[in-house]
Amino acid sequence: MLKIYDSKTREKREFKSIKEGVVSLYLCGPTVYDFLHVGNFRGVIFFNAARNWLEAKGYEVNYVYNYTDVDDKIINRAKEEGVPAADIANKYIAEFEKDFNQLKLKSHTHNPRVTEHIENIIKFIGKLIEKEHAYSVNGDVYFNVESYKDYGHLSGKNLDDMESGYRIAVNKDKKHPSDFALWKTAKGEEVSWDSPWGEGRPGWHIECSVMATAILGETIDIHGGGLDLIFPHHENEVAQSEACTGHTFANFWMHNNMLEFGSQKMSKSLGNIRTGRSFLEEYSAEILKFLMLNVHYRSTIDFSGEQIMRSVKSIAKFYSAMTLAETLIAREAPLVPIPDDFQKAMNEAEAGYVKAMDEDFSTAGAIARLFELLRLFNNKVNVTKFLPEHKAMAEAFLGFIKLKGAMFSLFNEEPVSFLRELDDILLRQKELKREDVDKIVADRMAAREAKDWAKADEIRDKIKDMGIIVKDGASGTSWEVDKSL
Repeated sequence: MLKIYDSKTREKREFKSIKEGVVSLYLCGPTVYDFLHVGNFRGVIFFNAARNWLEAKGYEVNYVYNYTDVDDKIINRAKEEGVPAADIANKYIAEFEKDFNQLKLKSHTHNPRVTEHIENIIKFIGKLIEKEHAYSVNGDVYFNVESYKDYGHLSGKNLDDMESGYRIAVNKDKKHPSDFALWKTAKGEEVSWDSPWGEGRPGWHIECSVMATAILGETIDIHGGGLDLIFPHHENEVAQSEACTGHTFANFWMHNNMLEFGSQKMSKSLGNIRTGRSFLEEYSAEILKFLMLNVHYRSTIDFSGEQIMRSVKSIAKFYSAMTLAETLIAREAPLVPIPDDFQKAMNEAEAGYVKAMDEDFSTAGAIARLFELLRLFNNKVNVTKFLPEHKAMAEAFLGFIKLKGAMFSLFNEEPVSFLRELDDILLRQKELKREDVDKIVADRMAAREAKDWAKADEIRDKIKDMGIIVKDGASGTSWEVDKSL
């Protein structure tokens, strides 16, 4: 039984979809005026896993992830660069989709753009005016928050407290300081559309309400987004949607938490913003996904360099075990059954994985169960004498990890190649070059062949201090960067 924590009721509840066998899921997408910062990718990565789990449970998921392609930030960037606003939006949608494809996540069912729904937005605003939940002033249209009695229920904010918190009236045209714009009158030459209230463009909050209801219906199963969107964006979405339709807008509200650098929240004011593109270029998509999913989505993520390296080394353990499994599978051995104790451990890992994912999509708990199986596998097969049962365990283990990892879009890279990629990442961190390490390792081999044991030991110590592990075997000498935690 799947339970989901609902941000509105502040409790976990059993999930039941509105339509049997079908789930409607809406996730607030980006305002496309720049490369997405790495925190934006947390929702993208987590909700991909949640969607995959819902599908694994037999649901058809209608998943909407929008692009806000008209906004002040886009208009300002267009003015700075001297190009049409549409060019800015198109550019950064394309850049995001490059990053999305590199993450190898499943495509969304729909990626609507605000500019595709202008007519729907105008009709939606018109209904709000008819129902006296909105009013027009000098070409602008505002939502009247006092007309919606439940305003503040999602965020837990009190309207009276909000009003007393305003020291000056931000806009004297508003009936209440918290009234928010549904339609903004055009200024100068900026992009605009004709409407009953004059030339203008939509406000930010109305856009998601319209796209969600237009595609998914008046009530949706799950609405997701970052914790920072609860107020005012999602609060305003609830108010205008339910005021317009008279129905519950979303049955479950899911909010992923923020990223922190040490103890600081990522923010432009602190100057610690990092783009997803820069992370993918320095590390890899696999590392970013693991880092995001190895923490429960409602907890903060420490995005410090130390934590990133812990994730690198953790994921290396999986790929090292997978490489070992492939090596064992390639060996000649008679067909034997999986040992009972290992089969039992796999069954327990499966049950623990399912339990974790059914408990509010605990990807961290699910990965922990995979780690337990990984440690047992290593203990079972990392022995001197090869036995046919080792091959049987390797085949079962590798298939299990790939299947469960696919739920998170993880562990499906070619193991040997990916471990080499991880080595290259770690070498860059150490400011070392692969060819330089190759030369030092070759010098050690030459010293050993010359029986210059003192020099060989000296080089061995130097290599160890560099964080390199050298392995001497029957097939020759190899090395890798130390990835132990």
